[in-house]
Amino acid sequence: MTVIQQITVLGSTGSIGVSTLDVIARHPDRYRVYALTANTRVDLILPQIQSCRPRFVVMRDESAAQQLADQLKVLGDSETQVLAGAAGLLQVSAAGAVDTVMAAIVGAAGLEPTMAAVDAGKKVLLANKESLVMAGHLFMQAVARSGATLLPIDSEHNAIFQCMPARHQQGERHSLEADGVRRILLTGSGGPFRQTPLALLADMTPDQACAHPNWDMGRKISVDSATMMNKGLEFIEACWLFNTTPDKIDIVVHPQSVIHSMVEYNDGSVLAQLGNPDMRTPIAHALAFPERIDSGVAALDIIATARLDFEAPDYQRFPCLRLATEAVSAGGTAMTVLNAANEIAVDAFLEQRVRFTDIPVIIEHVLTGIPAIEPESLALVKEQDALARAMAQQFIRSSLSR
Repeated sequence: MTVIQQITVLGSTGSIGVSTLDVIARHPDRYRVYALTANTRVDLILPQIQSCRPRFVVMRDESAAQQLADQLKVLGDSETQVLAGAAGLLQVSAAGAVDTVMAAIVGAAGLEPTMAAVDAGKKVLLANKESLVMAGHLFMQAVARSGATLLPIDSEHNAIFQCMPARHQQGERHSLEADGVRRILLTGSGGPFRQTPLALLADMTPDQACAHPNWDMGRKISVDSATMMNKGLEFIEACWLFNTTPDKIDIVVHPQSVIHSMVEYNDGSVLAQLGNPDMRTPIAHALAFPERIDSGVAALDIIATARLDFEAPDYQRFPCLRLATEAVSAGGTAMTVLNAANEIAVDAFLEQRVRFTDIPVIIEHVLTGIPAIEPESLALVKEQDALARAMAQQFIRSSLSR
């Protein structure tokens, strides 16, 4: 008899959350939704509640929580309890009844609830890469201390995980060298501006930046893909997830997004994970691991794919990649600062207050203006995060606002 897993979906109205609920709905004999969470989008979470009938729903914004509670009362829904704010997120992440937590809140806002799930020893499906970027050392210490199971959801890291030796998949923290791994090949599509003339990049609009050729993602992550900061953050995440150093990871631009990443071994073997660009594949893999379940994703037609192209990343076109590697080299809270400055810069671009090419300028200004220190506590990480955000906002107001 299959034991039904109780699942909290952090960030259920985003693209990862929606895909997660799609996979869960295909397997009602395996999974139940314990809690859903969102920030402000009552209109999006209401139909999810009606479909999933969760025990709890959390709105980070308190006015949205009240609005949702009022609407559920009108609908006569007395089964779902509405919680509000950060405390509600922590509650549904660490609740004793929960087996698995999908950590899909975008950005720094996802750090604390994801850490709460780790501290509670949950099976954590990690789609919030910022948790490792901001506080990788503290995060991985918490995983080891609590015995939590950590499974990567980003398509690239999930692909790497699938290509790793068995004992690494089982959670043993050996070095890659001990497992015969020579290097990791982290792939990225290059986004919508891979071939755009450099002279035109400054005038690219938010809608153009969000028009990814292969993936359907939220606007913040889509902009990160256009700048390739997403790949820079994934580079940092891979170091923590796979217990390795930056020199063991190469970034490869692969426009078709069919090979999601590769692992090269000392004997010359290169293992790759292929599939259609659909996040339900890594979600289904992590939900059922070590088993395999139907994800709803169409089979890859390798004949129709016809060709697979690869190229080295262009650091002139994608200066955010350089900044990410510099943050790794600086260590400590430099990665926290990088992430915070990027979030502010991307928000400003989406609001059309700065140009696309201003994004790396903002990040570099903040990264060079705040010395890196050792992140001894989560409180210190949050302090550095706030400092970087304030500096980025001030720089935008004083130097870049259009």
